[in-house]
Amino acid sequence: MSRPIVIASLTATLTAIAIGTAATGQTRHNSNAPIDFAAASIELQDRANRAVLSGGVRITQANMTLTAARVTVSYTGQVIDGSPSVSRFDAAGGVTVSRPDQTAKAQYGVYDINRRVITMLGGVTLTQGGNTVSGGRLTIDLDTGRASIDGSGVGTTRAPDGSVIRSGGRVTGRFTVPKRD
Repeated sequence: MSRPIVIASLTATLTAIAIGTAATGQTRHNSNAPIDFAAASIELQDRANRAVLSGGVRITQANMTLTAARVTVSYTGQVIDGSPSVSRFDAAGGVTVSRPDQTAKAQYGVYDINRRVITMLGGVTLTQGGNTVSGGRLTIDLDTGRASIDGSGVGTTRAPDGSVIRSGGRVTGRFTVPKRD
């Protein structure tokens, strides 16, 4: 018995990164494609309108894949074609969203289906080919294909005496350069 699950897709292709850490994406993800999921367990919490997938969660739609240790699926309670209408995914624990040519990794990920926005937080790394960009937060607008990475951190690192060692951060990266004759 499977409930329809809509997967977040990484639609921003980071072939050119402009000042301000924004990029223009490629074609939009086909959110009408069938969704498949696998997990070690599923807990349905119908009164709370959610389901919790845990244990090596893998969600696929078309050529997109989301993996995480745990994903909470929120739904509205409205039933369409015998299944609840999914409104949000909250993923935690080694979250990876990938397409054949790019991969984004973070500690946490949120996909707001109604807004069609993916937000990944905590130690974000976005890789395409030999190009890598790292930061604290990645936001992807699935309608426009625009992605932005900033240095915001999930939390603040403190020394044993309570003083702040690191708060937030900067965006860092490496771009490959084609070989020239």
